[in-house]
Order: sequence, then C-alpha cells, then structure tokens
Amino acid sequence: MKAYARVIAVTAVLASAGGVGPVWPEDPLPPDLPYEHIHPSGAFTFRTPQDWKVAVSAEDPLAVETGGGGMLARFLFKRENLGYDIRHVTCMLERLAPEEEQHPRVKYEHDFLTGESGDLRFIDSAFVIDYVKPIGGHKKWWQRNVTIVGEGVSLCVITYAPYKLWKKSEETRLLLDAVLESVKFRDESEVAPAPEPAQ
Repeated sequence: MKAYARVIAVTAVLASAGGVGPVWPEDPLPPDLPYEHIHPSGAFTFRTPQDWKVAVSAEDPLAVETGGGGMLARFLFKRENLGYDIRHVTCMLERLAPEEEQHPRVKYEHDFLTGESGDLRFIDSAFVIDYVKPIGGHKKWWQRNVTIVGEGVSLCVITYAPYKLWKKSEETRLLLDAVLESVKFRDESEVAPAPEPAQ
C-alpha cells in the first residue's frame, strides 16, 4: 500500500483542513506521552500518558480503548475502504451508553470538516451529548470523532471527556489533541496480518 510506504501522522491529515489539528501555546508545553503502543493490526501506533491503561475489545481484536483521568480514546480499525462519510456516520454512533440511555439532542462544536493527505481522506466532528444516567459521575460528555479512510483501510479515532472537564481545563483539551495527533501509520514492511475477529 502506498500509504504504508511512509510514516503518516494524523496531524498531517488534519492540517490539510486548514488548521483543525492542535496548535500548541507557548505555555504550557505539549503534554508528555512517553508510551508508544502498536495497534494489534500492526498498521499504526499511538502514544499515551504514563498512567493511561490500554485494553483490546474481547469482541473485536481491532478495537482498542485507552484512557485515564476520566478521559477516553477509542481506535476502531478495519481493513476495508468504505466511503469515508458512511464510515464516519457509523463511528459517530460509538457512544458511552446505548441509544435508549442518551438524550436525542446533540450539540455540535463542528461537524463533517473534511480534508485529505495523499491517498488518505478524513472527516472530523465534535459534539456534546447528554446521557440519562451519569457515566463516571457525569451526564454531559464531549466527544470528537476523526475518521480516516484510504488505501484499503479505515480508522476511527474517538476521544471522550466529561464536558465540564473539557470546557474548563486547557490541559484536558491539549492532552486529547495530543493523543489524536500521536497516531502514525507504519511502514508496510512492519505491518503484521490482522487478527481474525472472535466468532
């Protein structure tokens, strides 16, 4: 795959949309992400803070979740080149509770921002959603979905934070951006065959 012939940071894809990606202020410094993790597919890596835990879904070996300090990030990878808008809509339904436990109204911060980098295309949406019951002590959550499609693969990176935490804490916003920015596709020679989903 041409896309795997070079290391591609998500930042490069986001930058093509006119600066959607993070812009670090002079103070504070960018968050420290000392640990690099290889996705089970071998297709990409991502970085996390020292205290974040990483877990692979028992139902889908290509679905990975990481988080700490009340924040979460999910990585949903597939070896199929779906229409990126269709894939994005599906990924936006990855919520923290079933549909019946969500209030129907969603407030968008931005929606369907698009861009491309080489053979990769992306869509970026962010919104606030209210849940019927508290999750981790909070009913109102902020969620961002970035979907990247191209070269026979698709990746959804979804970040979550309690809305109050995200709204009031610049550190939280920078950290979630940094985790997203850390995603890098690997060279084709390093990519192992994807594990088969559990039956």
